[in-house]
Amino acid sequence: MRVLHVITGLGIGGAEQQLRLLLRHLPVRSRVVTLTNPGTVAEGIEADGTPVAHLGMTGNRDVGALPRLTRLIRQGGYDLVHTHLYRACVYGRPAARLAGVRPVIATEHSLGDAQIEGRPLSAGTRALYLATERLGTSTVAVSPSVARRLADWGVAPSRIRVVPNGIETGRFAFRPRARTMTRAALGLPADAFVVGGVGRLAAGKRFDRLVRAVASVPEARLLLVGEGDRRAELLRIAAECGAADRVLLPGAFPDPPEHPAGGRPDLPSLLAAMDVFVSTSPDETFGLAVVEALAAGLPALYVACPAIDDLPPGAAPGARRIGESVPELVGALREAARARAAGGPDRLPPPTAIRRYDIAHSAEQLLSLYQQAVHGPHPSARTLPVK
Repeated sequence: MRVLHVITGLGIGGAEQQLRLLLRHLPVRSRVVTLTNPGTVAEGIEADGTPVAHLGMTGNRDVGALPRLTRLIRQGGYDLVHTHLYRACVYGRPAARLAGVRPVIATEHSLGDAQIEGRPLSAGTRALYLATERLGTSTVAVSPSVARRLADWGVAPSRIRVVPNGIETGRFAFRPRARTMTRAALGLPADAFVVGGVGRLAAGKRFDRLVRAVASVPEARLLLVGEGDRRAELLRIAAECGAADRVLLPGAFPDPPEHPAGGRPDLPSLLAAMDVFVSTSPDETFGLAVVEALAAGLPALYVACPAIDDLPPGAAPGARRIGESVPELVGALREAARARAAGGPDRLPPPTAIRRYDIAHSAEQLLSLYQQAVHGPHPSARTLPVK
């Protein structure tokens, strides 16, 4: 089977990294086209052996991108087109239809209660999405919560399939040596109480509140991993709060890893250096970073995480929902610091429920959906219902 993946951009981000992981595990012949920004993740995908083309789209209204994408699809002789992120869905579905490829799967990675991909929802955004959605075969939601939002938005439930995001669970297993080496590389004392966060340094993640909360807990240090346009602002807030020497923003993590051979630590190593993980974002579509933290054996405090909330009660005992205000964050961090000072374990056992989010399982589900779209449903095929 030949599959073309169409994505809006390939800079560092959750949807982009998720596509790279899936490509490693999908047993099909794949190619990727990015409408814009062939960034770091594009380099990684090509290093993994999948070719990436850049369409050179200049903006949302660059309608010339439609015939260019149509030609690319027609010339490739693809059996199926898989689109990712809003702009790629809006352009990719009609381009596939014009190129004569009818099986089209679209993954909705970033639909929140009030935003899509960090931008406020609007009537126009919704109308354009729904108009092009009808040109595809089905829409994949990365969690049951996103599936319900799609149905509420107007997508027919019969066209929605749930294929959860995934991680390489074994890669995140805690390694004491990685903890020691990473702390030394970052200049973090071996006995420090380290609060961690991972994500885009963007306004919607509310990391400014985490910086202020850590500043109010004198024994705490913050290790905040990611890149984004709020980096300078977060450093300024840390300085204003008198915590500049306790807030560390090491930037994005390399993949494939460079550590411990002398380069920067990779994500599992950075998680190994933390004592508690905090996600302050109030509007998430999945919460992949929380799942990664739990796989690393960290206690995880979160404001919103559909991936955990969609599990049966008690299935992820290391995860706890918290309030999003700074005083509530301070209270949760002080409680975690006390537990650490009382001799709590370096790591918790990863919840067995996290295996549900192994990327190999997600790829298997997606492959089944591809086969149904191209060859028709198998008589015994089953899909997850939208509740």
